[in-house]
Amino acid sequence: MQPDLSALDSTLDDADGYLLDADGTDATQRYLSGFDAPDPFVTCYTPDGVHLLVSGLEYGRARAEARAITVTRLSAYDYRERVGELGRATGRGAVVADFLADHGVDTVLVPGRFPLGTADGLRQSGVRVEVDESDAVAEIRAVKTEAEVDHIHEAQRANERAMATAEALIESATVVEGVLHRDGGPLTSEAVRREIELTLLREGCALDETIVACGVDAANPHDRGSGPLRADEPIVVDIFPRDKETRYHADITRTFLRGEPSATLREWFDLTDEARRAALDALEPGVTGAAVHDAVCDVYEDAGLSTLRADPEAETGFIHSTGHGVGLEVHELPRIAPDGVELEPGNVITIEPGLYDPDVGGVRIEDLVVVTEDGYENLTEYPVELVV
Repeated sequence: MQPDLSALDSTLDDADGYLLDADGTDATQRYLSGFDAPDPFVTCYTPDGVHLLVSGLEYGRARAEARAITVTRLSAYDYRERVGELGRATGRGAVVADFLADHGVDTVLVPGRFPLGTADGLRQSGVRVEVDESDAVAEIRAVKTEAEVDHIHEAQRANERAMATAEALIESATVVEGVLHRDGGPLTSEAVRREIELTLLREGCALDETIVACGVDAANPHDRGSGPLRADEPIVVDIFPRDKETRYHADITRTFLRGEPSATLREWFDLTDEARRAALDALEPGVTGAAVHDAVCDVYEDAGLSTLRADPEAETGFIHSTGHGVGLEVHELPRIAPDGVELEPGNVITIEPGLYDPDVGGVRIEDLVVVTEDGYENLTEYPVELVV
């Protein structure tokens, strides 16, 4: 994949280059360099191309894999000696300053997360460092290429297989005194998470956290859940893995219930599915993320339920935004929220309305979609059903 970085040129303004000092887990680093390394390395984007400064350990691999017109070793600038003489931060800054000078760069734009030590070292070496308040690369990353959409779609297919694993565990459990049991003991959130993670590992994906939250736990949108799962209570399963090869994420949420839902819970589930469909119906290029969010709020407010739009202090009801972008990060631009801007073809976003109250539990349904030239394509095929 070769991203179009030309939009970054106008962001540079009077700067000569866009500078990163981060490891390959940083999404902006991965995007600009096309390279992944466990230790920090330096990437400088200029209108002429991308230049990398890496350790000798990564030099050969960077030359073979990175999207860069030049790759240079740290040792070319006597890195060890200068760090020993000047200190780690100042010495690294001095080395990076010489690297920049070799590429005609004496003023750089950096993201807000740029290391302070490197920035101070650069300034002491006479390089002007300015912060990119707009986070320009994040905005560029928000519009996916066809290849990126394919990567996300493939990750979502694996994600849905993991969701099927979770649903099968819940469906096949027996109910003993209101608690789900399997293999001679209670079926817990932790056990379901473990099976989700094992499925994803077999699919070539990894993840740091998964939500399997039941009952009161499900009333907190980001509670991971713990302990035994119970019958007649909602179980929110939210899975957001990363493909280990491509580094692109997927995201899906479904709410399951084993047993009989209360009338309120059934109403909430149906309303949330209606809100999901209303958001999808609103999706097209040029519509704002704010307008899509409003479509969800309209459904809930018309039913007499609280939203943050109607009451910014609300603690129950619809208490989060409708969605977010997904790509090299699981939460990235664009936002499907009150401050959401116009959507473009190539935006990959979640649509995830939900309702929450400790007296009822929680309900959330989440699809992953891509905005197209004439509407959207839903990258999620998993059915929407409450009772299993």
